[in-house]
This record gives sequence, structure tokens and C-alpha cells, in this order.
Amino acid sequence: MAIVEVKVPQLSESVAEATLLQWKKKPGEAVAQDEILIEIETDKVVLEVPAPSAGVLGEIVMADGATVTSDQVIARIDTEAKAGAAAPAAAKAAPVAATAAAAAPAVAAAGGSKSGVAMPAAAKMMADNSVPAGAVGGTGRDGRVTKGDVISALASGVIAKAAAAPMPAAAASARQPLQQVSAPVVDLGDRPEQRVPMSRLRARVAERLLQSQSTNAILTTFNEVNMAPVMEMRKKFQEKFEKEHGVKIGFMSFFVKAAVHALKKYPVLNASVDGNDIVYHGYFDIGIAVGSPRGLVVPILRNADQMSFADIEKKIAEYGAKARDGKLGIEEMTGGTFSISNGGVFGSMLSTPIINPPQSAILGVHATKDRAVVENGQIVIRPMNYLAMSYDHRIIDGREAVLGLVAMKEALEDPARLLFDI
Repeated sequence: MAIVEVKVPQLSESVAEATLLQWKKKPGEAVAQDEILIEIETDKVVLEVPAPSAGVLGEIVMADGATVTSDQVIARIDTEAKAGAAAPAAAKAAPVAATAAAAAPAVAAAGGSKSGVAMPAAAKMMADNSVPAGAVGGTGRDGRVTKGDVISALASGVIAKAAAAPMPAAAASARQPLQQVSAPVVDLGDRPEQRVPMSRLRARVAERLLQSQSTNAILTTFNEVNMAPVMEMRKKFQEKFEKEHGVKIGFMSFFVKAAVHALKKYPVLNASVDGNDIVYHGYFDIGIAVGSPRGLVVPILRNADQMSFADIEKKIAEYGAKARDGKLGIEEMTGGTFSISNGGVFGSMLSTPIINPPQSAILGVHATKDRAVVENGQIVIRPMNYLAMSYDHRIIDGREAVLGLVAMKEALEDPARLLFDI
């Protein structure tokens, strides 16, 4: 018997522990080398744990939901056993692991290769829609199934028949999301309730938001922006821009450029507090708040002042795709000197964003809507966007905050300013 241990990957210094999500194999089942066995959730990212060797999963040491640390042994693989012959030690973990495995959505095609393996968000969608493993072709890296692949397959009706087909009781149980197994709905007649534990990411977000409100003296200043000049510029150059760079030019690149423009004029907006010191950063790392299936994440545009419009748009698109598939790395979400939150994509008219510590300011962007405004004594219709900037009043005075937001407004209403840095 040759036993190979499956261990937790090395976590970053800022991550002390993680949580096991769903085992994709049961003791006694064959596994292929590099086949994904389980996902591990930290307070920042979800990590995949591949099988270090081919063989049979002999023992699950740590069941779904367990808290683990770097290099901890979570399972063992017998490289010489045959499928169906689990190691005796597996009996201890089998009852717990079997329940969790029944809840885990099937995400790998027969044979266990990377091709056909579903990303976490895609796996959940497949489970929720009763889509069997192997029914969706993957277009992601190494042939993996993305959430977009599942959406396209469902929309085209290719897997509608499979999803609608009756399933045995055991299979029906297996397709339920993990949270429904671990936290069943309480039957209260027409007023049901369900208690679901916070994910590590959600708990971490809650912790940081409370930290921000308890340690910062948060104030918010507002202004309105006529987006017509930006919209006209986008319309004029969109076709050529997309042809040249392979990506569409959106509003966010303008907001990033306008923010950097203002931060250069008022460096304290790009600073942070460290004890009794104010740290002025000589670089501009802009965090972009992105919604993901796991919650809010804030990947960082490093050295945004050195990025072109095309660089910004490509990076934002890349981060958006990674967020949807749960593939953002810890290093991509660490740091940042200023953040931008775009509630406008969801239709928000106005909000007061909360500072992302240890940063000292954040820009909130909202939906652009046609509104009646007064220009030169006349009422006219203009596409207006309301900007909100929250700032830490401990180090940023109202003057710098207001003038900083005005600098962003002026840059957006006259984008040529961004070219000449005026």
C-alpha cells in the first residue's frame, strides 16, 4: 500500500485558517492526478485542491465545513488500491463525508481529467438546475466549465431535457446546495425560515465594515456630473478603440483616470493612517469593488496612473471574469490606496460608500440618468451622474475632500483635462 497525503495549500501570511467547502469524491472512489478534490474558502479567495497522485481516495480526514490551516492533512490517497476498496481508516470519516459528498454537485466528467471540471459558481448553478456532470461543454482554462457555459447551455435548451428529467431520490438529494443540507428550512407554515452560516468572505467583509465605521471618522461629500462629454467621446471612438485593443471602452476607465487625476492634486486622499502617522503613498493602486457569487471583492489596479484606458478596461474585464469563477488570487486583492464602488450598474441613484481600511477615501459612482438641470438660466436635459466620496475626517479636511471631488467632476465634464493633466 502506497499512501499519499492530500494537504491544504500554503496560505498567505494574512490568512490564518480556511474552511473546507465540498468534497467531490467519496472514500473508495478513483481519482486522477490533478483532479480537483475540494475547494477551500479563505476570507479572500477560494482555492482548489487537486489530487497529488492518481489512485483511490482512501480516507477523508477533515469533512466539509471543517476549519483547516496551511499544510494540514485533509485526506489520503492509496495509489495502489482499486476503486471500491476504500482503506479501513476511511470508515471514521465516511458517515460525515458521505453526507457532504451527497450534497456536492457533480463537477467532473468521467475519467477525472481537468476537462469538464466545473468552476465553483458553475458547479452551484448546475446543481441548482439539476444538470448532470458532463452535460455542459467547457470553454474555460483546460476545458473547465464556467458559469457562462452553464448559462448559455440553459438558454439554448441543450440541457433542458436533462435538467427536467425525473431523478432518483438519492440523486435528487445530491443536487441540493450544501447550505440547504447543513441548514434546512424550518417549516413554519406560510412563514418559513432558514439559518445559514456566513461564509468566510461574508464574515470578513462584515468585520472590515464594522472596523471601518468604528475607527474612521467618516464623512461623505456629493457632487453631480454631466456625463455627456464622456458619452460623446465613447461614441466617437468606440469602434476604433475596440478594433485596436479588442475591448470596449466603458465608463469605469474614465472614473479611474479622473480619480487618479484628483489624487495627484490632493495627495492626502491617497494616504492612510498608521497609528499617529499619515502615510502618503507615492503610487496609485486603485481598488475596484466587484460583485461575485461569494460576495463583494475588491481587486486592485496596480500603478493605475501608468495604465492606458485600454489597460484599465482589459484588467477590469479580467478581474470580473475571475470574480465570477472564484479565481481571484490573494495578491490581486491585497493593498490599494483608494477605491471606487460602482453601484450604478445595479441602478443605484445615490449612496454613502464605506471606506475600505486602511484607505482613507472611496468614490461611489451611480447610475447615469437623464435629468432636468439649469444651464445659463435655461432648463435642459442632461445625462447626470451623482458622485459620492466618503473620507476619513481624521486626516482629510472638508476642503481637500470637496476640491478633490470637484477635480474629478471637472475631469469627467472635460475629458481633455486628463490628456494634459490640468
